[in-house]
Amino acid sequence: MITFESVTKRYPGGTVAVDDLDLQIPDGQTMVLVGPSGCGKTTSLRMINRLIDPSEGRIMLDGTDISTVEAPQLRRGIGYVIQQAGLFPHRTIEDNIATVPLLEGWNKAKARDRARELMDLVGLDQDMARRYPYQLSGGQQQRVGVARALAADPPVLLMDEPFSAVDPIVRNTLQDELIRLQAELHKTVVLVTHDVEEAIKVGDQVAVFYPHGKIAQLDTPQHLLGSPADEYVENFLGFDRGIRRLAFFSAGELQLETGTVLPGDTSVEQARAAASRRFRTRVPTAEPRKASPTTVQNPATASWYQGGGDESRANCTTAAAADTRPSRTAVVGRVVSCHHGRPGRERSRITERNCRLPGSSPGRVTCSL
Repeated sequence: MITFESVTKRYPGGTVAVDDLDLQIPDGQTMVLVGPSGCGKTTSLRMINRLIDPSEGRIMLDGTDISTVEAPQLRRGIGYVIQQAGLFPHRTIEDNIATVPLLEGWNKAKARDRARELMDLVGLDQDMARRYPYQLSGGQQQRVGVARALAADPPVLLMDEPFSAVDPIVRNTLQDELIRLQAELHKTVVLVTHDVEEAIKVGDQVAVFYPHGKIAQLDTPQHLLGSPADEYVENFLGFDRGIRRLAFFSAGELQLETGTVLPGDTSVEQARAAASRRFRTRVPTAEPRKASPTTVQNPATASWYQGGGDESRANCTTAAAADTRPSRTAVVGRVVSCHHGRPGRERSRITERNCRLPGSSPGRVTCSL
């Protein structure tokens, strides 16, 4: 198990990259650190193998404070996969893979046998063993990087955006390979990525970082998509998180309506009218969203109706928490729910609208439907 205990990394000048981080990474699981640029996720990863030392706190690896272990010795026991593979251009593929075993004193024949064994494991043909990195594609080079990290059979594998430099098709294949390898090897994997889709796909647990090295939410992918901790996490996951969450359910677990929705001879106008009635009847039963600091706590009751085109009218209250007076009639940009105040983006609970008040710029308002 890897444990961060009140770990802080502060650089000269006062910049805080990681701030009082407490985190436990269980044995045999894949922990994904995800967040925007500058949030401290790569710094956190590099502190595990002491490429960066913390300013405060300590990191424990299987009960041992890593600061008490010589850095070269520590790193030989931890696999490390970096962006764009980082292979030695003057060495063959098998010798690249055999790097750490040779440093550990293995004889060359044994190290090369291990390299060829790992080539099979990561899906590389044996006839590539004597080639050089420039003779391989980007995806093949990245597989070599993974094989090299596994060569000495380390219990821990660190992966710093390992698939960011390859195209989406190759990236998807490499992600599948990582999942397959982890199912066979059960390593403790810490993976850094900007890609939420990648985090959800490969992670047993996902840690979403705020800027400056604090964790916004640590959870399983399913719970992360189903219950974001706050608006920051919800926005980071994206408006389609509900659709992605369906990947965690089998079709048999879903409650589906199997009856006839509309008769076959229904006209377009009748279908639209039926959809409008269905929408209005469902709105009052929607669970209200918890008020945020920028949302009116007790908005005045407002009514609304669907008008022509894309507009509807509503009596809304302004978004200032101290002002609960009803405003003048406002024009709603679209008769769909909004995500983070932008029209046309789906939200699961329909309580907010993006309104244009007469004589003012568009502003976020809250309507009680």
